[in-house]
Amino acid sequence: MRRTPQRAVRMLRPCFFIFVFQTKLPGVGFLKIHAPWDVLCREAEFMKLKMPTTKIYKVSQGSSIVEKVNMFLQKVTAPLQPKVGENQTENEKHLSYPFSREKMYLILVLSLQILYEQWASYSIFYKYQPIGLVRKYFGEKVGLYFAWLGVYTQMLIPAAIVGVIVFLYGCATVDNNIPSMEVCDERNNITMCPMCDRACSYWKLVTACGTARASHLFDNAATVFFAIFMALWATMFMEHWKRRQMRLNYVWDMTSFEDGEVSHTHPFSVTKLFDYKSLLLFCLFVCPMQIFVTLAIVFGVVLYRVSIMTALHMSSTPTFRTNIRATVKTTAAIINLIIIIIMDEVYGAIARWLTIMEVPKTDKSFEERLIFKTFILKFANAFTPIVYLAFFRGRIIGRPGKYLYVMGSYRMEECAHAGCLMELCIQLCITMLGKQLIQNNLFEIGVPKLKKMLRQRKIDKNHQEELNRTLHRHEKDHFLGPFVGLNPEYMEMIIQFGMVTLFVASFPLAPLFALLNNVIEIRLDAKKFVTELRRPIAVRAKDIGIWYTLLRGISKVAVIVNAFVISFTSDFIPRLVYQHMYSPDGTLHGFVNHTLSYFNVSHFQPGTEPMVPMHLGYKVDVCRYKDYRDPPWSDTPYEFSREFWAILAARLAFVIVFQNVVMLMSDFVDWLIPDIPKDISIQIHKERNLVVELFMKQERGKKYRNTVRDPSPQPLRSRPSSQA
Repeated sequence: MRRTPQRAVRMLRPCFFIFVFQTKLPGVGFLKIHAPWDVLCREAEFMKLKMPTTKIYKVSQGSSIVEKVNMFLQKVTAPLQPKVGENQTENEKHLSYPFSREKMYLILVLSLQILYEQWASYSIFYKYQPIGLVRKYFGEKVGLYFAWLGVYTQMLIPAAIVGVIVFLYGCATVDNNIPSMEVCDERNNITMCPMCDRACSYWKLVTACGTARASHLFDNAATVFFAIFMALWATMFMEHWKRRQMRLNYVWDMTSFEDGEVSHTHPFSVTKLFDYKSLLLFCLFVCPMQIFVTLAIVFGVVLYRVSIMTALHMSSTPTFRTNIRATVKTTAAIINLIIIIIMDEVYGAIARWLTIMEVPKTDKSFEERLIFKTFILKFANAFTPIVYLAFFRGRIIGRPGKYLYVMGSYRMEECAHAGCLMELCIQLCITMLGKQLIQNNLFEIGVPKLKKMLRQRKIDKNHQEELNRTLHRHEKDHFLGPFVGLNPEYMEMIIQFGMVTLFVASFPLAPLFALLNNVIEIRLDAKKFVTELRRPIAVRAKDIGIWYTLLRGISKVAVIVNAFVISFTSDFIPRLVYQHMYSPDGTLHGFVNHTLSYFNVSHFQPGTEPMVPMHLGYKVDVCRYKDYRDPPWSDTPYEFSREFWAILAARLAFVIVFQNVVMLMSDFVDWLIPDIPKDISIQIHKERNLVVELFMKQERGKKYRNTVRDPSPQPLRSRPSSQA
């Protein structure tokens, strides 16, 4: 029968020794629970901990191309390896079992010193982490987090390189881009309709030259390739992590580990009522409340953009009237960032309150429910403004003479002539950099320092110096911050993974920014664990739990989101349709004129025409606006044209084809790469053979001893006959 941790504690309680330590800290006491060596050995057998055997199977390296490449990469990256790796340190080799109190204390001190020098230093950011020593000091759960973070950061290197190449391709081809050249050509003399009612006047399309050139940096032919590449990259990252996790499980002896958490609550207890009650509360109250709050925030930012744009257009100061769009975009993105950071804390508290109300039966159940609720709330909070910009802004505005209004007089905002992709890029850039700089790094550095300073202010300086000289290590660690778990660390990385994969088609530099952040994040978290936090209780774990499922789901959703971004947010499909269906010479010459519809200014609704109609110095009879509609002199004025329906069909077809092709390629890569490395699989198989040989040898020894004791043959027992 399998022993649970609670039963093991009850069984071994008579074998424990409890020592009470006197301390100079007022109101604080320390207890040390010591178990003899034989008790630890017996528990190791119960936990199936492996120890070295006399017979060792050595797996020879194969001669395949993949294994040769791996050996070459190991030699190349040898200088990047830490001085202390997966094996024992040189100091530990001289410390033999069983450990005395002095030896154990010496190991902890040496391990902490090595971790500080070889892991928690910013000067060795280019080296691999000593994951083996991290696991020995902090436990498997913390070790797996830093191993996963290291794999994620390592995999960001090729994604960042390809993203930079795509961005440089846009920079190199911007001067040869025909649509942006047509926008910047003053000879076209295209007069555009006002961007707002009354305060805004007619404007020249050439004034949008800078926006059109900047949009080409992120909206070009390489965008589609990069979206496909990132979908395959996400799959390869997941497969690479599974292989790395399996290797760590084998090295750390976790292949046969099973979670020992069991429920001691009756299945028909009152906690079931709390489960249903909390689920109903989350679905019927929290989710609608979050949707309402999120939409209200988005709507408030929309009103801010509309009102500020109108105010800047009405301003008589020339400084305010220049770069109106850039000013409104940037300030609105900063406001969104501040709201996201504030609401993250609110949603985190709501998720924890709901999880506590459920009264989960185990720590694992509590953690998984808390993670799921926190992820749903924070993910929606971070990505709702981005989703609005990508898929809703500029699509429900109406047309000149028949615009849609909210709250009576506020006209729905429209995108720039080059589309909303540039604004989406700005929002992604500010949100990603802001969250990494403010929420992740400054909060992780500033808040612990502030708490530590407040704790030290409660103690007199002279008394504190005396305590520093006389206190033991465990007493000094009491002044460090408490360990609150790995969920905040995982959460910020999962949100970042969403930023990197979900809308990467509009922001190819996202992997580069994520890479730079994570290089600092690894050492920042390492220093925090070594110097700022109390040493957490070591917890065994063989995987990263529900976080892998969330990563898998994000990578699947990213394919669909990027398909819609390329199809509906960018001008990739309209350019493709025009070039192959409407262009007279098969090029993009005339594309800008093709995307603009005509509007007769006499059809403005009363009270919406410009206050200064002669702003350009001449009378305007017809203005242009970006849409595919019939001209006012046609039989169906201002109705959607045939080009609109042709482009819509092409967009939907692209989404279907892109999604299925990329999903098929991702599944093929998933099938192609085995989850277990070949050398680990062979080693596990040979170890099983070794165990079988050992059991067979023991059985033969038992039979031989029984034969020596009783050499007489045993008579065969006859089978009793059954009576009819």
